[in-house]
Amino acid sequence: MAIRHFALVALVALTLGACEEERYRSSARHYIPIPSATYTLMAEKGMSKDQPILIRSYKKESELEVWKKRGDGKYALLKTFPMCRWSGQLGPKVREGDRMAPEGFYAITPGQMNPNSSYYVSFNMGYPNAYDRSHGRTGAHLMVHGACSSAGCYSMTDDQIGEIYALVREAQSAGQKAVQMQALPFRMTPENLAKHRLDPNIAFWKNLKEGTDYFEVAKDEPAVGVSGGRYVFNGGSTAAQVAEKRRSDEVQVAALVAKGTPAIKLIYDDGDQHSSFKSTLIASGSDSLNRSVSWASRDVGVSRPDALSGGPRVVVLDDKGKAKATARAASADDDAVLAAVASAAAESAPAAKAEPAKPAAAEPAAPKPAAAPASAATQVAKVLPGAGQQAPVAASVAAAPAPAAPQGGEDNRPFYQRALSFVPLIGGSSQPAPTAESAPVASVIPDAPTSVRAPLPPRRADSLRTSRLDQPAAAYSSQSALR
Repeated sequence: MAIRHFALVALVALTLGACEEERYRSSARHYIPIPSATYTLMAEKGMSKDQPILIRSYKKESELEVWKKRGDGKYALLKTFPMCRWSGQLGPKVREGDRMAPEGFYAITPGQMNPNSSYYVSFNMGYPNAYDRSHGRTGAHLMVHGACSSAGCYSMTDDQIGEIYALVREAQSAGQKAVQMQALPFRMTPENLAKHRLDPNIAFWKNLKEGTDYFEVAKDEPAVGVSGGRYVFNGGSTAAQVAEKRRSDEVQVAALVAKGTPAIKLIYDDGDQHSSFKSTLIASGSDSLNRSVSWASRDVGVSRPDALSGGPRVVVLDDKGKAKATARAASADDDAVLAAVASAAAESAPAAKAEPAKPAAAEPAAPKPAAAPASAATQVAKVLPGAGQQAPVAASVAAAPAPAAPQGGEDNRPFYQRALSFVPLIGGSSQPAPTAESAPVASVIPDAPTSVRAPLPPRRADSLRTSRLDQPAAAYSSQSALR
């Protein structure tokens, strides 16, 4: 009896000890230290841990930057982090459940920091902000977190988010009331603006650029307001320089358009990740990325690795914003694929104009096939990301042909309307992302099979997938994470 009593006491003690250890480890995550190498980098750049910081994220480039004030009061780039995962498409988050990661100007206060996240540590971006609310947008608990898994958030590895979290925490502890996060679709360069000039979100993106122009000229945080459904930013003493930068960028955009830069839209299967992670995913599978996360979030798993390996669809638009040709690219910046798609679209244009000009007395021609065979498609090289190594393989890029003459009861809609069922989605980011079944497109396809594929993540119970949602420590403890 005494032995049984002793065993029971020992079991209770061990159980309490394990709970106490878990509680301590969880709460201690708030005090993750800044890495010594980052302290060295700050010293080299004339910064200290107590100075204010600012965050910028870019979807298309899949990068997150941390900027920090120097002794002269100007912001300078401290470090660029490759992003492990973001979901959805380019464009703002519109409604709960659309898997879109927010775009806009957000403020991160101490109350939005969450050391008890299911995804290691995290901070709430503050969506919806005043701008989002003015447009009736819905959703909540949109985070920057670890675990390389996203359903509307910006996701890093655990080591990365631990360092970013520590930098935000130290700046807030030294008195910074809110850390500004500029969440952007891409770097606001003339090249990107020229390529995306016909995207339905371009007016919104140009509004965001007003704030990023101020930051890049003044190297200071812009004051942000909302008026008439638009962001408004302070001009201050640099208003003239900011206006000059805007005019200069517009001249460069016009020059790029005059040189023939095609207007495009990028359509992702479900977001993207930095090429450095994608090369690892393709070469070693999702388990290789799972090993980069900690005990706190290892069972989350990389979200939808099947949506990452192929890259986005690159859709070339005509002057009315309608699709002319499309291809799948390994990277959103794959200019070789872009040039090939644009060339294929241009080659199809003269044929479309010449067709009606045939004389009425001409002999009947043999019926034309509805679509050109794959062998007639333009051939380009696909560049796989990672470590600067190129793996060229033959790839097919097809342009949408001109409408065929009506024949009996056949469908005489333009080919791209029949074959590219995703075209109606060009109209806005609020539409659901296309799937492989709903959006057949001309693809960048290897001539020969390859033995390297990104495997699907390990199967997990539905209860795990629904229970590992990101929840702040106190304010959101009784709520589900809504993406």
